[in-house]
Amino acid sequence: MPQPAKNAAKKRPIPTRRWPVVKGGKMPAPAHAGAEDDVKITALSPEMDAYFKKCDEKLGFVPNVLKAFAFDDGKLKAFVDYRHQLVQNAANLSKLEIEMIATVVSSQNRCFYCITAHGNAVRQLGDPVLGEMMVMNYRAARLNKRQRAMLDFAVKLTNAPWEVEEEDRERLRRAGFNDRDIWDIASVAAFYNMTNRLASATDMRPNSVYHGQAR
Repeated sequence: MPQPAKNAAKKRPIPTRRWPVVKGGKMPAPAHAGAEDDVKITALSPEMDAYFKKCDEKLGFVPNVLKAFAFDDGKLKAFVDYRHQLVQNAANLSKLEIEMIATVVSSQNRCFYCITAHGNAVRQLGDPVLGEMMVMNYRAARLNKRQRAMLDFAVKLTNAPWEVEEEDRERLRRAGFNDRDIWDIASVAAFYNMTNRLASATDMRPNSVYHGQAR
């Protein structure tokens, strides 16, 4: 068996890339790590300008999804108005349940923006553990029959809408929902499937403040 030449050059291992040591234990954030709050806002109509100011007063910031729509005032207003209809005019869904649907749908779609924003909303309206479960695996949560049926339906509508049948609607009715409620659950799931795809298509990034809230 041939032996390697004694003078053959040895291959050096590729060095592992390491972050520089930083005093205080804080590591530098890599570029585009999801902490950008620099979405540029163009001219807004007086109505939408007032809405942005209201968001800033109530939340302390304007969500980046709204800023992303600001290039077209008509689309921005339609987005705001329809979301308002979903959240404020759902007959029997609480705000927490709406945010649970939004988070679970976003988790199925692996939408970084919406998982972050709506997971934060669940943490604030419910509790931190519930928020984490909605993001990671809603089936691990100890939900009541109503909420489990609601989320199972939203997930099926997200992943396999062609398989939704009367039995799926009947299960919701057995859990206490009426036909108007089923419409509302489907509307919320459909709306956030749409925003998930827009956010993923445009590399929309969540406001950095979301990451540390209600922990």
